[in-house]
Amino acid sequence: MASKPHLIRPLATGEASACERIMRSLPEWFGIEEAIIAYARAAEKMETYIAEAAGNPIGFVTMNQRSPVAAEIHAMAVRREYHGRGVGRGLVEHVEKLLIGRSIEYLQVKTLGPSRLDDNYERTRGFYRRLGFQPLEENNLWGEVNPCLIMVKHLRCSGAHASTSA
Repeated sequence: MASKPHLIRPLATGEASACERIMRSLPEWFGIEEAIIAYARAAEKMETYIAEAAGNPIGFVTMNQRSPVAAEIHAMAVRREYHGRGVGRGLVEHVEKLLIGRSIEYLQVKTLGPSRLDDNYERTRGFYRRLGFQPLEENNLWGEVNPCLIMVKHLRCSGAHASTSA
């Protein structure tokens, strides 16, 4: 096909079930029922974007502005068959461009911390590291069994980091 591999657009009213279906297709990352329901509800209330391929939802990102200078990726998921195809990167870059346009300086994301060994979440942390996020803090926000790693990216520095490294 000559068309774009995926389109990113705002989530339409009543469309949060698409986000829920995507999460349910990824039990390695979304295995807690209460969390799936909470993330789906958040998608309805927070600013959410859907990635589509051939008119079908294949990924989403939900973001939340936390302060006048900081925002958070609250939830993000991409269907497994689209992993490694730039969909997740496209969603994050879409959010970053919007936030830079709003003069937001910092973007954070929370994920399972490295003190709990998990190959899937090691991939997740690697994904965010490749996009310029740095680990800030691991804490017990989600309890001792599920350590939370907060990763941050300074949006004003995007692109400048490579030129300042020795």
